[in-house]
Amino acid sequence: MDFRFYRLCFELRARGELRFPPSGAANVLRGALGLALRRTAPPEVYERIFEPRPAGPSGLRHPPRPFVLRARACPQGAVSGEPWRFGMNVFETNQTIVDSIVFAVYRMAGEGLGPVRAPSDLVAVVSSACSVDLSTPEPVSQIRVRFVSNTELKAAGQLPAVPTFAQLFSRVRDRISNLSTLYGSGPLEIDFRGLGHRAAAVRLVSSRLEHVSQTRRSSRTGEVHPLGGFTGEVTYSGDLAEFLPFLRAAQYTGVGRQAVWGKGEIEVEPQ
Repeated sequence: MDFRFYRLCFELRARGELRFPPSGAANVLRGALGLALRRTAPPEVYERIFEPRPAGPSGLRHPPRPFVLRARACPQGAVSGEPWRFGMNVFETNQTIVDSIVFAVYRMAGEGLGPVRAPSDLVAVVSSACSVDLSTPEPVSQIRVRFVSNTELKAAGQLPAVPTFAQLFSRVRDRISNLSTLYGSGPLEIDFRGLGHRAAAVRLVSSRLEHVSQTRRSSRTGEVHPLGGFTGEVTYSGDLAEFLPFLRAAQYTGVGRQAVWGKGEIEVEPQ
């Protein structure tokens, strides 16, 4: 039972003075990419990537988009001639759609980014087909989870200050399942209830989390969107063998609200 996806790494070179807002490059990239894709791709491709619709009466009300941006390494700005990079993890395994994303990035870069619409040249693209085996347990009794970008995890309608393992895993499991069902090889053949029950037995050992308050204002609608959450690390202990493959996959999918913008990025370290 594999979870398949593409990793895209883009290298660009600024042709003018490129600046990103304090809220980060991911918000700018997401908006510019959506506009470029709308202009360059067929409507059905744009909708599948940026405006996915519920599939049938039992579909999700708000289906996840089939990608996440990885832009933490983007500079705050660049002058003409300087290189800069960002990445995307794409969970749509149709090569035609991946090609549409690459072409849209080329157009997006040439048309300019940031407050002054500075153009860049797309120098190189590295595309890697990846997979994570979810069905092979990895014996481990303790793990450290690092939340490397702002993370918001809802549990029973609330935002816990420190997530239990069951709360974290349920969000990871459901996100991977939804992405696989909508864009990958189909529904995961797993015991959802049993996994949830066993996850509840994993203990929270320690936590060092910092809560961050941050917002952004949409230049298109004027709406204010919360971008905050917590960062830091949490250590869990217990029989984690069957959960570790899902957590490894979550390093690429992100977890929690607004993962498409790069929120909820995690790193997992077995102890």
